[in-house]
Amino acid sequence: MPAARVAARSSAPELSDSSPPVAVIKRRADFVAANRGLRVARPGFVLLAHPNGGLGKRYGVTVTKKIGNAVVRNRMKRRFRELLRAALRKAGLPDHDHVLIGREGGIEREFAKLREELDVALARAAAGKGDPPRHRGPRRK
Repeated sequence: MPAARVAARSSAPELSDSSPPVAVIKRRADFVAANRGLRVARPGFVLLAHPNGGLGKRYGVTVTKKIGNAVVRNRMKRRFRELLRAALRKAGLPDHDHVLIGREGGIEREFAKLREELDVALARAAAGKGDPPRHRGPRRK
């Protein structure tokens, strides 16, 4: 099969020479570190943004079991990954880790609405306008 036909069918976004690739966060320690960063909550997700010490733009996605079964969680993660790939190149914070945490309303939301919410969340994070920290009850021993 000619290489041109394979490239035409590829679902990967076209990369421009001027934009560096966006890496994926895979280590648990990086997710835990991102939890100490800026938090911006939206109806479909929570965005965490945390400086990563010059490692470039990176992203991660997490969806807990309380959202639904494996099919539902994987669908939500696929949607979030696609949103992040498109949005981080132009609006992501440089040298930051970006983590999306799925919320219960995220799976029913329209993709265009999620895209708008992600753009707003990234703009708030860039301006340093995160949501106040969550107040949890006393820790159990």
